[in-house]
Amino acid sequence: MARKLLLILIDGVPYRNWRRLFGNLEGWVQSGEARVWRMRAVLPSTSASCYASIHTGVPPQVHGIWGNYAVRKIDLPDVFSELARAGRRTGAVTHSFWSEFFQRAPFDAVRDIEYDEEAGPIHHGRFHTMAGYGHDNQMTPSDHDLFATLTRLCEAKGIDYGLYHSCTLDSMGHRFHHDCDAMDHACYLLDEQLAPFIHRWRRAGYEVIVTADHGQDERGHHGGAGELQQDFAFYYFGDSAMPPKDTLLDQLALAPSILTRMGVPVPPTMKAAPFLVP
Repeated sequence: MARKLLLILIDGVPYRNWRRLFGNLEGWVQSGEARVWRMRAVLPSTSASCYASIHTGVPPQVHGIWGNYAVRKIDLPDVFSELARAGRRTGAVTHSFWSEFFQRAPFDAVRDIEYDEEAGPIHHGRFHTMAGYGHDNQMTPSDHDLFATLTRLCEAKGIDYGLYHSCTLDSMGHRFHHDCDAMDHACYLLDEQLAPFIHRWRRAGYEVIVTADHGQDERGHHGGAGELQQDFAFYYFGDSAMPPKDTLLDQLALAPSILTRMGVPVPPTMKAAPFLVP
């Protein structure tokens, strides 16, 4: 039977906060159902640049998404395009940037906020814009509701691959920074909300990856270099052979790893060696 996989991207959480604040994920690591590694983001470690690299497997210096103000359609093979080409069904519950990168641009809120399109490459899209986002009003939707939306795509649309992305913790980190009571509680709450959905996805036969796009430093910043800005945790629920636990995973290897695990040919533009096996 063909494998199914969900990629859960929690925006902007540094490695150290994953390992100390996400008790349910760490509990699954202790029990052996999940395994965890450290992964390093591309440079610049800016959100849009990382999103583009996560799905194309190429660095910003190749795909040309230099930051959050350079959003456009990317004309490179990506995870959605290659899965759709192979006849696999895809879904996304994400920020609208992902639709612009991999479906069409510019984003039209009425046309693109929700779509079901047989042609793909994103067959079932459910997006949010965070329009009006600022320091005092984050404009982020509830992660619980977004987890439920992805689950609906799994159960009603039968997707083989699903991408989840939300900016809640990234936005809070920019406002409060990551060493405070507000962020401790926010990470704890997201971990608690995510846990029952992981349980449900696993029972439905999905392998699950939970990770981030980048970290965040003591002043709530990312975009540059260094462990706090670039490094984050990579949790894997599945039975693929993996590198040793002390291996630093390359963000550019994520796209070819997903395709390899799902039995889809890796395009030559994705040059990093996959760390997941068929």
